[in-house]
Amino acid sequence: MCLYNIDEEGVKMSGKIKKELILEGLDCANCAAKIQERVSKINGVRAASLDFVTKLLTIEMTGMDIVDKIIMETKAIVKQLEPHVDVVEKDESKQHTYDNTRQEGSKKEVVRLILGAVFFGVAVMSNFSFWAELALYFISYILVGGEVLLKAAKNIIKGQVFDENFLMGIATIGAFAVKEFPEGVAVMLFYQIGELFQELAVNRSRKSIRALMNIRPDYANLKTNNDIRKVSPEEVGVGDIIIVKPGEKVPLDGRVVDGKSMVDTSALTGESVPREVETGMDVLAGFINKNGLLTVEVTRDFSESTVSKILDMVQNASSKKAPTENFITKFARYYTPVVVFVALALAIIPPLFIKGAAFSEWVYRALIFLVISCPCALVVSIPLSFFGGIGGASRNGILVKGGNYLEALNNVEMVVFDKTGTLTKGIFEVTEIIVKNDIAKEELLEYAAYAESYSNHPIAASIVKAYGKEIIKDEIEGYDEISGYGVKVIVKGKEILIGNAKLMERENIDYDKADADGTTVHVVIDKHYAGYIVISDEIKKDSAAAVKALRDVGIKKLVMLTGDSRAVGFRVAEQLGLDDVHAELLPHQKVEKLEILDKQKSRKGKLVFVGDGINDAPVLARADIGVAMGGLGSDAAIEAADVVLMTDEPSRLATAINIAKRTRKIVWQNIIFSLGVKGVVLLLGAGGIATMWEAVFADVGVALIAVLNAMRVMKNDSRVQ
Repeated sequence: MCLYNIDEEGVKMSGKIKKELILEGLDCANCAAKIQERVSKINGVRAASLDFVTKLLTIEMTGMDIVDKIIMETKAIVKQLEPHVDVVEKDESKQHTYDNTRQEGSKKEVVRLILGAVFFGVAVMSNFSFWAELALYFISYILVGGEVLLKAAKNIIKGQVFDENFLMGIATIGAFAVKEFPEGVAVMLFYQIGELFQELAVNRSRKSIRALMNIRPDYANLKTNNDIRKVSPEEVGVGDIIIVKPGEKVPLDGRVVDGKSMVDTSALTGESVPREVETGMDVLAGFINKNGLLTVEVTRDFSESTVSKILDMVQNASSKKAPTENFITKFARYYTPVVVFVALALAIIPPLFIKGAAFSEWVYRALIFLVISCPCALVVSIPLSFFGGIGGASRNGILVKGGNYLEALNNVEMVVFDKTGTLTKGIFEVTEIIVKNDIAKEELLEYAAYAESYSNHPIAASIVKAYGKEIIKDEIEGYDEISGYGVKVIVKGKEILIGNAKLMERENIDYDKADADGTTVHVVIDKHYAGYIVISDEIKKDSAAAVKALRDVGIKKLVMLTGDSRAVGFRVAEQLGLDDVHAELLPHQKVEKLEILDKQKSRKGKLVFVGDGINDAPVLARADIGVAMGGLGSDAAIEAADVVLMTDEPSRLATAINIAKRTRKIVWQNIIFSLGVKGVVLLLGAGGIATMWEAVFADVGVALIAVLNAMRVMKNDSRVQ
């Protein structure tokens, strides 16, 4: 299954093909890092990213002709490193089948561990001869650790020496060699039990994350003539009519053409309060219809629907790893071999240079070193923490496109807002019409409505709505939109110029410099100033809470950039308590202002831009972190952004920062705890104080605690009240 960035033709032009594979049975985070490194070095691979949490391997390739070759090489690498892992194309049904198979395997493993524990208990509690005890311990050891020894042997043959199977094998065989039979078996038993619990914890977290993303609709009720058919959402096209019954998910984005109901939007927006929808209102895929029967006209294909984009964003977020994740991956690569060589030195050097030092005693200390050396606690828990943070954010209606952006949110120093649709509702109404030179208000409004009839801008739509009559397009000629200024057009034989004050100055028109409480649109008819229309936009109720919340999380500076007039811009900024405002900006001037502001932050500080319009896409792309309004925002803005706020509430940015801070806190708790415990036990082991028991706890026990701690981030609910 090849996944293309845009469409098939576009991919051929860009030369970039993406393939997604599921690595079923992947349970070693350290091995996952090795697989990713090896696959990324295959000829023809641009980039490879393996997410241990979702078991998803994403490969970007340079051309269609080498796809099969790269997939074959990838499978060979996986089989070499992890023989028990199956490589399958991304398919939920296969995942379900494998999960059932895996559960059966886990049951057999538990039975084997119980049998081994029984033999171990009999050997410990009974007083047998040396050889009888050895036989019981050996049987117990094979039952408990046979699989570990087999994996270690296979990996050694393939040249993969430094893994946890090898370390545990050497450590426990060494315990048998120095006649510490009970300890050798007990350590392997404890290790296997710890691994089992760790796997259960990781699988539980995987299921929790999958449950957060369980918003994909299973079917659509397609209306054809007088019949209703249940079909896959992918089969429904734009313009088709679908029926959404009470209790069903809305399968595709569309507009209600009949019916009235309450819908649950929590899966997309994080809002617990149901929203009322009726004829003429838009609904998004993923909403759940609560009570009424809705007839919906589809406005987007499933691949372009909101729910499809959300799933794609969250599932691909793991490919953009946080710097901390990348550091831990590199750290683990060097950490294990270093500890192994230190252990070797610990076993050989002291008996040679310390008088009376017993070789067996220092070998035992070296074995403790080996047990501790596996970095699984870090390699598993840290990606899990970031993925959990992204999942928790999505539950709050915040889509973060990668762990790198989630981590970057911790260092935000400056937030720059767009005005219209971001801090204000973006719902404009004509509130005043001022005429000059003996023209009637109705006539002025008519010319303005005709001139603005081709524009999709909210201000233009409000003028057309205020006119309220049918616009005869045949009476419009020579339409010319002047970006950032206004419109020039011939209406009923008259030249109409309509736009902002900068347009008046550019055309040398003498106009009224009105200080109106809203946006002023000036109208010129045949080179004569005819008056102006005032359009007002209301500030969102949430905007004041957003400003306060951002101050509370430590944001140093809040700025607004707007193309609106200075009077309107400064009024909004003053009401909200912003630090600075720059008004009457063209799209390219917003980018220039942002670059000036960017120089004011510290070296490690981040600048966030929050916007919603299509003209905000360049600024969103230029900012350190671009944040788009997802509910009402344009597709271009959402594509360019790094974070999407599905509720259109700017206060959710503060929620995102809180989630990022909590995620980082848990990540560093795991790093400090894991390295701290390992460091202490390494020193105690070298000093002859710590035993194998402490060593296994420092490996498996610490990993299990770190995984459980990482799972806490998914229960996060840091939304602004």
